[in-house]
Amino acid sequence: MEHSYTIKGMTCNGCRAGVERDLKALPEVQDVVVSLEREEAVIRMDAPIAITSLQAGLKPKYTIKEKTEKQVVDSTTEVPLSKWAQLRPLFLIFGYITIASIAMHYKTWNTQEAMLDFMGLFYIVFSFFKFLDLRGFVTSFRMYDPLAHKLKVYGWIYPFIELGLGILFLLRLEIPVALVTTLVILGITTIGVTRSLLYKQEIQCACLGTALKLPMTEATFIENAIMIAMAVFMLFI
Repeated sequence: MEHSYTIKGMTCNGCRAGVERDLKALPEVQDVVVSLEREEAVIRMDAPIAITSLQAGLKPKYTIKEKTEKQVVDSTTEVPLSKWAQLRPLFLIFGYITIASIAMHYKTWNTQEAMLDFMGLFYIVFSFFKFLDLRGFVTSFRMYDPLAHKLKVYGWIYPFIELGLGILFLLRLEIPVALVTTLVILGITTIGVTRSLLYKQEIQCACLGTALKLPMTEATFIENAIMIAMAVFMLFI
């Protein structure tokens, strides 16, 4: 017999694999298929299993609930979102930051001042989304960032680094230090992003934390490249 369940708490492909492994370890379970996108687990079992037994087999960060008949029907007819539809929040945020940066300087235009405000707003906004679920961000970030993968504490302090950089840019404090730091941290991340894209890994991008489930795509690479190009421009031109 097969039963469908809703799984909450998964933030990346590693989480999905872990949930599958833990559920398959239960003696009554024959097979499990877990979907990260639909937050769903389809379990084939020998006999009915109490939901408390399934929950006990999972780590505390995950919650499992049996789907109602209506939810099961809906999930079979659900049309997956296109890549661009999933990335819509990222484009909207980038657009708002760009408009705000231009609006603050359009009367007395200064390219470098507008770029500094863009970078400051970028870091402030992006760090905000990471702080919404700091633990989930660390898990997702370690999937592709080389330094966070080797040094877990780096993932924990990364949002604080972004917040600090945002404040420095907006207040025009220690700009050279902020620009060099930008080149270092985004350079490291871009190496990991490039590797993930080359190997076509299906993982969640942590640039906006886990509140918005964004896939790892070329847009993440472009986002980092824009910030790196701005930092290089202001440092050397």
